[in-house]
Amino acid sequence: MKVSVIIVNYKVKFFLAQCLHSVLKAMEGIDGEVIVVDNDSQDDSIDYARELYAQYPQIRFIENKENLGFARANNIAIRQSKGEYVLLLNPDTVVNEHLLADCVALLDSNPGIGATGVRMLNENGTFAPESRRGIPTPFTAFCKMVGLAKLFPKNRLFGRYYMKYLDEYAATPIEIISGACMFIRKSVLDECGLLDEDFFMYGEDIDLSYRMLKTGKQNYYVPTRIVHYKGESTQKNTFRYVYVFYEAMYIFFRKHYASYNWILSIPIRSAIYAKGAMEFVSRRLRGWCKKPQTQQEFLHSAHFLLKGSNRTTEAMAEICDRNKLNYDVVENATIKYDYVVFDVEEYSYSQILEELERRSKSKKSVVCLATYSPRMECILLSCCCLKK
Repeated sequence: MKVSVIIVNYKVKFFLAQCLHSVLKAMEGIDGEVIVVDNDSQDDSIDYARELYAQYPQIRFIENKENLGFARANNIAIRQSKGEYVLLLNPDTVVNEHLLADCVALLDSNPGIGATGVRMLNENGTFAPESRRGIPTPFTAFCKMVGLAKLFPKNRLFGRYYMKYLDEYAATPIEIISGACMFIRKSVLDECGLLDEDFFMYGEDIDLSYRMLKTGKQNYYVPTRIVHYKGESTQKNTFRYVYVFYEAMYIFFRKHYASYNWILSIPIRSAIYAKGAMEFVSRRLRGWCKKPQTQQEFLHSAHFLLKGSNRTTEAMAEICDRNKLNYDVVENATIKYDYVVFDVEEYSYSQILEELERRSKSKKSVVCLATYSPRMECILLSCCCLKK
């Protein structure tokens, strides 16, 4: 078997269903399997996905009785996988049809490459900087924490964390691959070991990337597109995210830079509480200055552009009417759209991602991706799922 795709799911039922649809398109012509591990989501994720994809025997489901974390859940599936290559993929992603073929071709023809990451887009089509990163050495981490990386993003000394000095459209060696989409040679995992389960969430991809480099293989970046919505597990504007992220960084330092442990412990702990306090104050100020919009208020003020066949645009329009949304089926140049809704049966994922990125680079307002699936009979946004 060539490829094992492993998806760890936690409370993103509809994203998982959409992700599986795009993965199955990418698997056409490739001998592979899909293993979905659910971390006790309690949202009917697995039953829903089983019903939608009952005719695909290559999809297997593992249901954990508790949330074991990202690393442990992936390791359970990796041990059961049969592929020459393993793809660790987040459920809140949409991949293009060429993803697996591009990654397989690169590693098949380059035995010195052990793993590869891809060109990730945010839901509004902008480039996600975590697509390629440098090893967070104490100095690199210091530059990120104090803001030097943000001030000098393309400087090779200060901006190494996100490597923005590299061409985002060119295949190139990198150091750290994002765990949202990590394509790995199975033999490299056999040599360096699986994900470190001391990391509950965040940091395990950095640690694994670093250990893979130590095997003598290269980590690589290929500019094939995917979208990463950053769903339930990635709420960056919360104290919990700040705490878990910096705690993971501290675990990494303690493991790989033990001699720096006593030096780094105080500034890292200080960064956790300082950033947490800043977020608390920021939220209070936002609350005082402006009443936050509810999800319903936002949706009713948003404008949607529906793109599909005559039949599916009628179905999408029916959903919009039921949910009292503003929409057009023909683009109006005078309107700034918040979402473009693509029928995933009418458009290929490659076409969808290409147009999304094109719109993000145009002079018009940046729009966000939404999809309509005739199979799911719903419009899927990053904030919700709209049904008839």
